Amino acid sequence: MIFLRRTVGVAVLTLLAIPITAATATPPAAAGVRERSQAEGGTAGRRMLARLKVAKPLSIRGYSHQRFLPRWAHHKGRCDSREVVLARDGRRVRKNAACHPVKGVWYSPYDGKRLKSERLADVDHVVPLAYAWRSGASKWSQARRRAFANDLTRPELVVVSHSANIAKGGQGPQSWRPPRRAYWCRYATSWITVKHHYRLLVTRKEKVALLNMLRTC
Repeated sequence: MIFLRRTVGVAVLTLLAIPITAATATPPAAAGVRERSQAEGGTAGRRMLARLKVAKPLSIRGYSHQRFLPRWAHHKGRCDSREVVLARDGRRVRKNAACHPVKGVWYSPYDGKRLKSERLADVDHVVPLAYAWRSGASKWSQARRRAFANDLTRPELVVVSHSANIAKGGQGPQSWRPPRRAYWCRYATSWITVKHHYRLLVTRKEKVALLNMLRTC
């Protein structure tokens, strides 16, 4: 009888433990929303990518940084585009009277680095200016190129670590991708969104690389 009672007691405890284990294994609702959002972004990205013209890259002849960005454009009083993005993407950002960030913390989505100084952060053009030039921007007016380089509406400007920005340079996704694979979906959809809005061409290798990155969505 003692043995039987112990056996029944163990069985009851086991049954009571099952719901707790199941509840712990269930992913949070936020994770499900994030996954659905990424999946939807991937679907939209493939749709936009299918509409882009596939062609060989144009010549780099005539390109210069000045053709796009002789200086950052001002948006809010004394704040220029770079300062607006630093304030937008940072936490606990403090600015001086000239709108320049003097304190804050930034997260670099390319490599996962936490940046505790503005000197370690860069504002990256997701589609590099030189790459945009070879994708069709060479035919634009100076005003349109300037608008592209200062675009705060599309996902063209993002705060990243200085080291990641240097490593990327002017390369496309067929040659460089963020070290953090978890950011590939967002990076690819951002790249495609910008190119789709500005009707820039993509190369065949670029398109294949973007499709591969969208598989992570």
